[in-house]
Parts: sequence; C-alpha cells; structure tokens
Amino acid sequence: MPGLHPVGDPVRHIPPASVARLTIYLRALNTLLGEGIERVSSEELADAAGVNSPMLRKDLSYLGSYGTRGVGYDVQYLNRQISIALGLTLDWRVAIIGAGNLGRALAGYSGFVSRGFEIVALFDADQLVVGAEVGYLRVSAVDDLETVLERTRTNMAVLSVPGSVAQELCDRLVAAGISSILSFAPVVLQVPSHVQLRKVDMSTELQILAYHAQRAQEPDLGPISRAQ
Repeated sequence: MPGLHPVGDPVRHIPPASVARLTIYLRALNTLLGEGIERVSSEELADAAGVNSPMLRKDLSYLGSYGTRGVGYDVQYLNRQISIALGLTLDWRVAIIGAGNLGRALAGYSGFVSRGFEIVALFDADQLVVGAEVGYLRVSAVDDLETVLERTRTNMAVLSVPGSVAQELCDRLVAAGISSILSFAPVVLQVPSHVQLRKVDMSTELQILAYHAQRAQEPDLGPISRAQ
C-alpha cells in the first residue's frame, strides 16, 4: 500500500506527544476492526480519537503513512503499522513487583495479552502473600527477584510498591538487565540514561482533574469582571 512502510522498515524518531496519540489511534482502529469497518477517512479516525485531522495526518506521517486521497486508510493495515511502530509486535514479558491490591488488579487484567503484554511474574516481600495464586500466577518472593526474572525471560517490569523500597527495587531491576520500567511508586526514581522509566502518579492526575473541575464550575464573568 503506497505511503506505508512495509513490515521491518525502520521508522523515524517519533515525538513523545505523537507516540501518546498513536496509542489512541490504535484503540480507535481496534474498535473499527471489531465493527467490521475496513476503511476510514482521516476525518473519521481523528473524530474517533478526539483530535483534529491535520494533527492525525502529521502523527501518521512519522510512519510514512498518508493514506489515499478520497479513499482513506486501510484499517487493518494501519492498525498493523502502528502496532509495529509502538513495538507491540515484539514479545513483551512483564513482571509486577508488589502483590498488593494494585499489583493483583494489574496481574488479573485480561486486556494486556491482547495488546502484546504477557504478565509472567508477580513478586512480594510479605511471606504471608508469597506462594499465593493470583490468576494463573503464583506470587514469588522478592528475595528471588533476579532468579525469577532470568527464568521467565522478563524484559519489562511494573513497580507497585511503597516509596520507601522503590529505589532499591528499581536498582535491582536495572542491575538484572531490565531497561523498561513502569512505576506507580509515589517517589521520583533515579535510573541510568539507557533505562526507559514511566511514572504513573494518580494523586497528581487527580489534582489536575480537580483544577479543571473547579474551572468548569466557575461562572464566566468575562475579562473585565475577572480583572476587577
């Protein structure tokens, strides 16, 4: 199909904001596939993703994709190309460190597999929790972290632990060769430059949400009244 890289072609560097939007386009494309839709225009896909069509076309241009004027995008092919660009066609084997409520919920989420992520290990430091079954996984002792990571061929990890132990466990993950880490710990972690670290801070997101909710409830007094 003209304008799209064939499988295996290198993709240019994609800006972080565009990467984030590619995940939204992929979700919209998966919905379209589920509805049996084979082609979609840039306007339709942009509307489904909540962006404008020029932004969508700019984001997709990083994949070499411009669609076909008057025809639009082949949904299945574009879905595949975005998946390749995001690395979702690779074998991602994920370990979750921390088998508390959040860790258990993540381990039991069935949607990861369909998106290319297999949860292969779950760890905890509490001996009352170690050995318990969570779905198809048995909780391993965090003391055995390195051994289990090697045995399960883990290449990605999720930290769902208290802040007091997060850096120590992060350091152990890095030393064990894990270079992709998602952290839910309420602290700022230090990692080497070659390690990709993503942080999910729910309290910060709630604070931002509260700000926007407050703004939405304020009466629109106009620029003059606000200045008084």
